[in-house]
Formats: sequence, structure tokens, C-alpha cells
Amino acid sequence: MASLTHDTADLGVPRTAPTRIASGIGFAVAGAASFAMAGPLAKGLIEAGWTAGAAVTVRVLIAAGVLAIPAAVSLRGRWHLVRANALLIVAYGLIAVAACQLAYFNAVDRMQVGVALLIEFTCPVAVLVWMWWRHQQRPSRLTTTGAVLAIGGLVLVLDLTSGASGDPIGLVWAFASMICAAVYWILSADDDNGLPGIALAAGGLTFGGVVLLVAGVVGVVPFAATRDDVELGGTTFVWWLPLVILGALTAGLAYVLSIEGSRRLGSRLGSFVGLSEVVFGVLFAWLLLSETPRAIQLVGGALILVGVVAVKLGEPRAVDAPPGGVTP
Repeated sequence: MASLTHDTADLGVPRTAPTRIASGIGFAVAGAASFAMAGPLAKGLIEAGWTAGAAVTVRVLIAAGVLAIPAAVSLRGRWHLVRANALLIVAYGLIAVAACQLAYFNAVDRMQVGVALLIEFTCPVAVLVWMWWRHQQRPSRLTTTGAVLAIGGLVLVLDLTSGASGDPIGLVWAFASMICAAVYWILSADDDNGLPGIALAAGGLTFGGVVLLVAGVVGVVPFAATRDDVELGGTTFVWWLPLVILGALTAGLAYVLSIEGSRRLGSRLGSFVGLSEVVFGVLFAWLLLSETPRAIQLVGGALILVGVVAVKLGEPRAVDAPPGGVTP
């Protein structure tokens, strides 16, 4: 797996060049920003009469449709890669897309949204534990310190310092979403299989979208939609415009950018850079929903940034490696 390529330099395996890491951070941050825009757009649709399940299902299916042709072009003459990685695509769609969404929605149905988000976004810690347990990659003291700072910043950004509560079943769903998110980062970082990132995203979104659609049809996910106009930032939009942006930009483009970032950074660092999604979420809520961030949230954003930098500095020193990494 590519996560081995990027995460095992301390075991004598060559790591990617600094320029690849820099581009990886750029892709990961851009992907996080794209993902973050989904919250305000979805909230606008929900306030117009959509259910969260219907909005996210249409979002995923639109993303799959947008990526279908580019994915097919990337696979021209290499369709055998789809057959060879069928289980990866199914796992990505089932766990990283569908199960993660379903678990999160079930969590927020029983507890505060901020608490559910906090638990889900502790997934980088789960990635650290996985890499330590599965690949004997014990995190350095600086990496551990950075993880603590980043999670502390996450608490402040979500503004949970006043206290919160949730029932046991909601907590189970929230931790399930966290595990699914950790699987997302681990699977996304795998570039040793030859499957283009855009093909993985398209295949996973297609399979995940179908699973979500079936879940809606059988009643696991409540479905309701409307053609009423959507209000964002004091401006009214025709209902389909936010929906198209939600699917094409905050899912299709976001998944591709995030996968490319993870394949350059590895699952460990990539998952921590992904925490910037929460910060961008606050920013977009301010711009699109007029929800002004509090000072404590700005402090939390700064802590996340410091934590990510510490995690990066705690990573083993990179050395040059051929594009695509080296299989250990």
C-alpha cells in the first residue's frame, strides 16, 4: 500500500520527494476546503425542505456522474485495473462513502452535531494507532504532541467547551463514523495498485451512492425533497444550483483532490491535514450562512494548524523517491 511508501521511512523505505509532499499538502487542503463547503450548502437545502439523507444521496450520485467520463478516460486501455481492484472499490464505496454517511446521520439524530463531528474527526488518532499496531510505526513524541494540539483545537473550533451530552446509541454511531473515516484515509493513500485516483473516486461514489439510494428506499435513511428556492448568504438561488455545486464541487472534485493528497502524504499526515476541513467549514458558514465565528473558534483553528505542523515535523525525514513511491 502507498501508506507504507509514505509512512515507513523510519524502517528504511524511501519516502517521497519534498516537492511531492508540498503538492500533497496543496491537494489535501484544497480537498478539505471543497468538502467543507458541503455543510452550508446542505444546510440551505435542508432549510428549504430537503432531508439530510436525500441531499447527500443526490450529492454522491451527481459526483459519480460527473467523474464517470474522466474516470473512463483515465482507464483507457487499463480496464483490467478495475477488475484487479474490485474489492478496493467496493470497500471504498461501502465503508468510506456510504457507511460513513449513514453512521454520521444516525449519530446526529441522537446527539449534538458538534459532538458527533468531534468524534468523527478524531479519526487521525485511529490512523496513528493503526499504523503503530499494523506496521509497527510508533509515532514520535512530536507527532503525538501535534495530535493532542490538533484535537484540542478541534474541540475549540466546534465550540464544545460549554459541555455536551449524547445517548449511548448515538455515541456508538459516532465512533462508527470515526472508524469509517479512518478507513477512508487508509484506503485513499493506497497508490501502489495502479488504479488512478479519479477512477477510485468514481467507482467508490457510484457504489456508495447506490447503497445510500437503497437505504433511502427501504427507509433506513429518510428521503424528502423540494423544488423550493434555497437561500444562502442572503441571496436566493434556484434549488438545483446548490445541488449541482454540492455534487460536482464538494463531492466529485473534493474526493479526487483528497485522494491525490493522501497518496502523496500517506494516511497519517493526510488525515491530520484533513482536519482543516473543520476550519474551512466555519469560514464557509460565515460567508454563506452569516454565522460569524467566535474568538475561541479562531484560536482553535490556530491550534489545529500548529498541531498539523508538529505532526509534519514529527514525520521521518523525506528522501527522494521515484514518482508513485516505492513498494517495500
